[in-house]
Amino acid sequence: MDPRQNPFTPGAGTQPPELAGREEILEDATITLARAKLGRAPKSMLLVGLRGVGKTVLLRRIEDLAQQQDYLSAFVEWHEARSLSEALLPKLRSILLRLDALKNVNERVKKALRVLKSFAKVRVKYEDIEVYLDIDPESGVADSGALDSDLADLMVAVADAAKARGAAVAIIIDEMQFLEEDELSALIMSIHAVAQKGLPLVLMGAGLPQLIGRTGRAKSYAERLFAFPSVGPLSRREARDAIQEPVKRMGVSFSKASVERIFEMTRGYPYFLQEWGYHSWNLADRSPIGRVVIDRASQRAIRKLDESFFRVRLDRLTPAEKRYLRAMAELGPGPHRSGDIAAVLKVRVQSVAPTRSNLIKKGMIYSPSHGDTAFTVPLFDEFLKREIPSRS
Repeated sequence: MDPRQNPFTPGAGTQPPELAGREEILEDATITLARAKLGRAPKSMLLVGLRGVGKTVLLRRIEDLAQQQDYLSAFVEWHEARSLSEALLPKLRSILLRLDALKNVNERVKKALRVLKSFAKVRVKYEDIEVYLDIDPESGVADSGALDSDLADLMVAVADAAKARGAAVAIIIDEMQFLEEDELSALIMSIHAVAQKGLPLVLMGAGLPQLIGRTGRAKSYAERLFAFPSVGPLSRREARDAIQEPVKRMGVSFSKASVERIFEMTRGYPYFLQEWGYHSWNLADRSPIGRVVIDRASQRAIRKLDESFFRVRLDRLTPAEKRYLRAMAELGPGPHRSGDIAAVLKVRVQSVAPTRSNLIKKGMIYSPSHGDTAFTVPLFDEFLKREIPSRS
């Protein structure tokens, strides 16, 4: 097949040609956005799932849905090198300036800009991040130095400004599990303050499975404030649609045996489906694409994943962390009891507890239940066995 016409798009957050199996989540998001715009305080949504299930893709699609409902959106791709304040301020500044640019002066928009200036004056340095506004700060609001109350003041001011303009705001944050505890607590508190006032602002976020527990520990009322849709692998039927529908539109098909083999190799994880589809298309010379092609494509896909998707995560780890994960891999995909992992390492559970904690913080593993440990990266156990043949 012509590689230039390849419909599959493996990549970080890249929209697939067929977004299969996510209709219910997107429908719920559409309703949430509509209710928030009406000031009916719906639960904000925090998507949770492993790596490679398409959380970022869904957040981007939700942003599209928000914009279709005339929302002003702020999409934050989180990374550990900056604070929540540094990530949010430029986005909120942009939203307020857009509201300010609308015809007719509105005092509530002007006030929100002054509150933003107050918040920025306390939280960040102008030389570190461009939030400069030629306006006096709002004295006594969002300038206490306490992140939880200041961020709540700012979010309420932004939401109130949007309401004054007949608009709504969607704050969209990816990789939320990396937020510091005080930042997560402040964000939850600010969304709670907005919801209590029935203002048109909603949070749509995503993170690894540990995000659920972290939000609960940050604020006990988080479970009443957020919905936590689980984003998992696709079913056999959904995976078939993700593979077959894009090529069907181009007059091509996969054989039934090919689809079954791809599902077996990828276990239905959307990112892996894109990799297998991509390499299968490039290797095929006729339709239907048969099993022999899939076997050759599997070798290419695994090599590509080893070199990029898996490798970039392994390279972030210390030798002790690698040994811990290799011991987990020896036991299989998991989840595994902490005691069983320690037994493979021939050490006491307490001695590797700090290593386990660091791996959770790095987003490599999570605890699905007390005392259990599982990989956040699907198929990582198989990669570790290829990469580190022994536990030396």
